[in-house]
Amino acid sequence: MKSSTRLLQHLFLAAASFAGAAHAAALPPQVAAQLDKDYPAVEALYQHLHRNPELAFAEHETAKTLAERVKALGFEVTTGVGGTGVVAILKNGAGPTAMLRTEIDGLPVQEKTGLPFASTKTVKNAAGETVATMHACGHDVHMSAWYATAKLMAENRKLWSGTLMLVGQPAEEPLTGSAAMLKDGLFTRFPKPDYALSMHDEGTLPAGTVGYHAGHFRASADTVTITLFGQGGHGATPQETRDPVVLSARVVMALQTLISRENNPADPVVITVGSIHGGTQANIVPDQVKLQLTVRTFKPEVRQRVLASIQREVKGEAMAAGMPKEPLVEIKAGADSVYNDPELTARAVTAIQGALGADKVVEMPAKMTSEDFANYGQAGVKAILLHVGAVEPGKLAAARAAGKYPPGTHSPQWAPDFKPTVRSFIAAETAILLDLLKPGQK
Repeated sequence: MKSSTRLLQHLFLAAASFAGAAHAAALPPQVAAQLDKDYPAVEALYQHLHRNPELAFAEHETAKTLAERVKALGFEVTTGVGGTGVVAILKNGAGPTAMLRTEIDGLPVQEKTGLPFASTKTVKNAAGETVATMHACGHDVHMSAWYATAKLMAENRKLWSGTLMLVGQPAEEPLTGSAAMLKDGLFTRFPKPDYALSMHDEGTLPAGTVGYHAGHFRASADTVTITLFGQGGHGATPQETRDPVVLSARVVMALQTLISRENNPADPVVITVGSIHGGTQANIVPDQVKLQLTVRTFKPEVRQRVLASIQREVKGEAMAAGMPKEPLVEIKAGADSVYNDPELTARAVTAIQGALGADKVVEMPAKMTSEDFANYGQAGVKAILLHVGAVEPGKLAAARAAGKYPPGTHSPQWAPDFKPTVRSFIAAETAILLDLLKPGQK
């Protein structure tokens, strides 16, 4: 994972050239015909899932729905993996094991799409609060495609050989579900896959377009909580206090210099202070202020250095301000960076080009958002995460012309252009799996 950008490019281009030499094959005609035939049922499943989102580790009905569907296709199904996860295995002779993963959780967002099948569900969250729920990240699209792909693979076993492993993963949104499944024996109780594949809808690409990026694709995410301790007092006599509010402002600005003056501009870093809490009213200097940060990086060495520098900077600012007590800096490690294996990426690109056409496959930039799919690659599996455009092309073009973007994922208005999006999901997933499980491979 420490390869230079130039080396990654050479690896990718060499692999792509090798894969392309055999010419990408289109989806077999019978598979394409079945996709057309299955579409109404896939759309019905999508609308059912969209109406009934469930939050992380509480996806009981969602998991049950998926488990029943794939069990009827002949898969060996295990539920309750890592809490509410689903694992379905279909063995079909000798060959490698390929894993297709979907996320199954929704978000605590009140839907404002106006769709006739919009979610009106409310549930209790982990804190016992009643919240509205919505599939605001498109996991309902992902699950629908996951099932449809499973159906095509199950009904066309003569076209492939090996083991197909389907994973319905809970709790992707809090970035804890993949770790829970791995801890519960995902790669020991079940076959450890040779390849892991996942796909995600994308609000910056036109519907039906598949985006890829070899190497580091999604950033690691760490949460840092900083408690600044001061000496409270009357707001009219600041000289008698040590004001943690002023210190918090100094800290916010100082943290940005870690990016602008200590970091190589070629190694992206984001430090966002998303929350500052302190004080009760205007004329009281509080005795402490709490800040919450998200820190995003790609490279492990950059991640370690930035987190260490945050602690140094915060403690230095507190010392300079004469604070009575050293700040408390708590780091909660989050997801690692998603790393797309270059050789597997090249192979997948060739397969998708055959299924959808070269004009539907585009290289996209890395994103600073995070995904716990990273953990499967960290566990020693060749992995790839692809993105599929989900916005009606005309709508996206008009927004860009105006210098804007339409609502994206995690927005209460997120409403993918379903038919072209899900069809591209299914075609791409099926094409990649048929290639990875091509008969005669070891």
